Amino acid sequence: MTDLHTLSATDLITLIQAKKLSPVELVQASLDRAERLQPVLNCFITLCGEQALAQARLAEQAVMQGKPLGRLHGIPYTAKDLVHTAGVRTTYGTVLYKDNIPTEDAPSVARLQAEGAILIGKTTTPEFGSQPFTRSPLFGQTRNAWDAGRSSGGSSGGAAVATAAGITPLAIATDGGGSTRIPAACNGVVGLKQSNGVIPHSQAQDLFGNQTYVTPTTRTVADTGLMLQVMSGEYALDPWSIGLKQVDYAKAARHQGDLSGKRIRYCYAPEGRQVSADVRATFDEALRTLTSLGATLEPFEAQDFIVEPIWRTINHTVWRTRFLQLVEQHGDTFSATFRRQILSAGEFSAADYQEAMFARTALFKRVQHLFDTADLLVMPTISRTALPLDMDLFDPFELDGKQYDGIRTHWFPWTMPFNMTGHPAITLPCGLAPDGLPTGIQFVTRYGSDDELLRLASVFERATGTMAQPAL
Repeated sequence: MTDLHTLSATDLITLIQAKKLSPVELVQASLDRAERLQPVLNCFITLCGEQALAQARLAEQAVMQGKPLGRLHGIPYTAKDLVHTAGVRTTYGTVLYKDNIPTEDAPSVARLQAEGAILIGKTTTPEFGSQPFTRSPLFGQTRNAWDAGRSSGGSSGGAAVATAAGITPLAIATDGGGSTRIPAACNGVVGLKQSNGVIPHSQAQDLFGNQTYVTPTTRTVADTGLMLQVMSGEYALDPWSIGLKQVDYAKAARHQGDLSGKRIRYCYAPEGRQVSADVRATFDEALRTLTSLGATLEPFEAQDFIVEPIWRTINHTVWRTRFLQLVEQHGDTFSATFRRQILSAGEFSAADYQEAMFARTALFKRVQHLFDTADLLVMPTISRTALPLDMDLFDPFELDGKQYDGIRTHWFPWTMPFNMTGHPAITLPCGLAPDGLPTGIQFVTRYGSDDELLRLASVFERATGTMAQPAL
């Protein structure tokens, strides 16, 4: 088969189980595509071809011998280079850890592999996932799958680009302020940030105050549900995962029907923020689609939703505590942008941090209150298409001919709130802008209703179709 890169994991599983496709053939095709596109896209830090092919040969034997097969048997996937993989180096995107090899898998990795998925490589991330762009002194720049002159987004840029390019249908990413959803929107794929605890997180150092998530990135809602089904479940070392209800996320993500009776509240941007005319146009078309599916739409005003200062106070204080000593001892190995972020947190006091945590609680209540009159919130994922490749985090950027300072607060004001509140949020492709780049729409549902989020996303995707792959 010559078009394996266009197929979803759901379709590939059917072919493997029917003995119409060999796991060896599939994994080799993924590795070949990765090696061909790596010089163009630069989305991998490590490829583990020999290991992947050895696992594929065992997977093929299991199929031919009629042995019980896992739910992802023979399906290749990638993992962001922040996520621990036993025996495969995990660099965190830094020169300092370029030879770091974990001794155990993160729960998400272990669960995918227990169901037969095969890791082919680790995808690029900026240093410790610290930027909405994917670049590092260790590996350089990761380019957008649609336009090599544009950013991939970040910090899960490698995961989104590899998925958009059809290298593998499944990718493990992470999201601390939009790091899954921003690059997914930039590259036209599906990116989920689930409710807190649904996928356990073994690497967070503050488990109780954690606002970072290990997440799936795929090209279809059905594949996202399949990944979530496998990756979710209790884990004794993550308190947020303990006692969560068991849900069939894979079934929810294949939901058919319409949106009759659903109340949708929408907003273009938080008060004081803007979206580009291109993003507004594709978003308006999406709203018309939602109406045609039977939903009742009503706008909401997002006052007091400029949360970047709160997010930064919490997040950068955590970063300073984790990384200041590394920066002081090995500063020349880190980018100037990373050093500036770590040092800037020195202005925050303990009282500032606690006030931000109070504000985080108030934000959760404010979002929950919106669901008194809504089943779903929708908004643009990012305010304009992917930024230029060489843009720095501290540079001003252009939006409809105007310059704006503050990339976090003006480019993706709608992603950070739901990291802090824990509400499930998914970005879906929302059409192409006139510059030929994808736009994204974000769906958000009530805390803990990840299955409902997938059902609604499935209905929208069926009505609009999946995003075509870039010509690569």
